[in-house]
Amino acid sequence: MKYIVSHSNNPAFNIALEAYAFREMLDEDEIFILWINEPTIVIGKHQNAIEEINKEYTDAHVIHVVRRLSGGGAVYHDLNNLNYTIISNKADEGAFDFKTFSKPVIDTLAKLGVKAEFTGRNDLEIDGKKFCGNAQAYYKGRMMHHGCLMFDVDTSVLADALKVSKDKIESKGIKSVRARVTNINDELPQKMDVLAFRDALLEQVKEENPDMTEYEFSEAELERISQSEKEQFGNWDWIYGAAPEYTIKRSVRYPAGKITTYANVEKSVIKSIKIYGDFFGIGDVSDIEQLLVGSRYEYKDILEKLKTIDTNNYFSRMTTEEVAKAIVA
Repeated sequence: MKYIVSHSNNPAFNIALEAYAFREMLDEDEIFILWINEPTIVIGKHQNAIEEINKEYTDAHVIHVVRRLSGGGAVYHDLNNLNYTIISNKADEGAFDFKTFSKPVIDTLAKLGVKAEFTGRNDLEIDGKKFCGNAQAYYKGRMMHHGCLMFDVDTSVLADALKVSKDKIESKGIKSVRARVTNINDELPQKMDVLAFRDALLEQVKEENPDMTEYEFSEAELERISQSEKEQFGNWDWIYGAAPEYTIKRSVRYPAGKITTYANVEKSVIKSIKIYGDFFGIGDVSDIEQLLVGSRYEYKDILEKLKTIDTNNYFSRMTTEEVAKAIVA
């Protein structure tokens, strides 16, 4: 196992570094990465950026916006937020097993006198308050798991920078959403800074993986990462993309995540469709979009098409019927 500690706070560079380790360092069976970003909103792979962020606020406060390779929802990072990534070739041994990959964090906090627990879809909590969200991505039998640890984040920015969708407000109540969040440092018996906590987490991972050594990038590798940062992860098209043309918009939330579809329908036939959301899945939803083009915009027709594939690869923990109902009533 190799470990990498990024000393850059540039979010586009850090996501490019993570992507390089995931997609290019295939000879390394397991990699552990730690990184910290400047104020940033990181959106999930399937999300519509414009609908997830308060762009007027992020522009005025110089908050970066980047898109990651994994699904799930938008999160806010700042210099007191610690991010960790675990990459493994053992994808088939624990697909979507967020709990297993969160163990080093739980063990580190236990040593610092705090009891943390894994709860819900992909959260880590202390006394019922969330301090970490997790997400995963898959590529050629390889899995990437990453967590966003709120160590001492300025939570006052969260509500202003991130748009809380109406369905979340209705289902949970805006006060309860805000009340459920906590910073790790607020819970520690003895306070520390984020770099000390980073080092403590790294030492815990080393303890659990005694053969782990540091990976050092060559100049050529760093150049490739910088190129990826410029061409993809810092690119406007990757982050925002062109606004979808649509005649029908539909949004449905399930316990396993939200699906929003923009369908361009002409004479009751789907001409084009875009699917967004904070759901998790192994496959690329562009496969679903292509599959549905030419279908009649009718529930039974959509369901029939979706039954020709394994929708759980794209929408984890959702039934095919639920996916079809999210697209058309």
